Amino acid sequence: MQTYLVGGAVRDRLLGLPVNERDWVVIGATGDELEALGYQCVGRSFPVYLHPETQEEYALARTEKKTRPGYRGFEVRADKEVTLEQDLARRDLTINAIAETADGQLIDPYGGRRDLENRILRHVSAAFREDPVRILRAARFAARFHELGFQLAEETLLLMREMVAAGEVDALIPERVWKETLSALSETRPDIFFHVLRKTGALKVVYPEIDALYGVPQPERWHPEIDTGKHTLMVLLDAARRDCSTEVRFAALVHDLGKGTTPKDQWPRHIGHEQRSVKLIKKMCARIGVPNRYRDLAVPVACYHGISHRAAELRPQTILKVLEALDAFRRPQRLSEFLEACKADARGRTGHENDAYPQAKIFTTALTAAGEVRAEDLAKQGLEGKALGAAIRDSRITAIDTAIKASS
Repeated sequence: MQTYLVGGAVRDRLLGLPVNERDWVVIGATGDELEALGYQCVGRSFPVYLHPETQEEYALARTEKKTRPGYRGFEVRADKEVTLEQDLARRDLTINAIAETADGQLIDPYGGRRDLENRILRHVSAAFREDPVRILRAARFAARFHELGFQLAEETLLLMREMVAAGEVDALIPERVWKETLSALSETRPDIFFHVLRKTGALKVVYPEIDALYGVPQPERWHPEIDTGKHTLMVLLDAARRDCSTEVRFAALVHDLGKGTTPKDQWPRHIGHEQRSVKLIKKMCARIGVPNRYRDLAVPVACYHGISHRAAELRPQTILKVLEALDAFRRPQRLSEFLEACKADARGRTGHENDAYPQAKIFTTALTAAGEVRAEDLAKQGLEGKALGAAIRDSRITAIDTAIKASS
């Protein structure tokens, strides 16, 4: 039995990056032998075992054979006869197919170290085409390592396009689409993930709502970049550069989906796109299983981001309406996230990348002032039911009006 450190831990060490977790591959052993040593079997699709002390994952070396379309269409073989080179051959990219011995010796049969040095993301073998998830993974690694100068190899891009044309992407299951998307949203350059998917043709299959934004013009006065697809990725990039949460980044990504359904004879205006965006967001989230907390932020951002931009012109009644729609009195963090996404939208425009967003102060001032209105104080006046509700609302409007005037 021999064990080797593999994958991301080896790759990141060679890049001088922090190693957050370590994965191991085991050669020349069976699952029964590992369990006899105290390892705990946790793998369902293929054999993975947790080390009895470190709890790190140890996987039996395996080969995979494509038997039918889709992510789960594989026949897995894991036994003592599978070699390290065979195991590494089934991996996605050469930079992830490097192994390391206990004494630090690298085993690199597919040129991963060379590609690390040359900043190339290259598929290991033709087996790449057997798993459509690898298209998403390759795009995600392009997003992760873009700032380090990594680019996808032309032959890998070509292979990804061929896979899309062959319909492999159609077999992707929603859970994997969202899992890879969520990982991509957390990267330093999540915009590159969607750029690569569009370059390969996969975006039109996986996220047709986002793909439809490209080629759709916006008024140049407000959007010097004009193209809605370009604007969308600029908004996402701003949210990432300010290290916003993945919830905010998702809201930034989908805030303008409705513009992709604007009739061409109305271009470059997009009347009513907010409500169309809301419908598309709900449909997309249901299709790929996006958690509710992402949807519940994205919907009000899509609906009210234009109103937020006009904060200085709003009546206090309108400001209160937005606060109520966000459930901001019970969940003040929701307002902060909403404003982060709106700020990204305002800055995600050519020439406006460093703009301030004073609108945020107006809304936070309003929430603080309105939050000081106490229902119990009004109830002492003998108010109850609808009368109490109306009094609370009127008092909040007055408080917002007074606070904003005092701060301006």
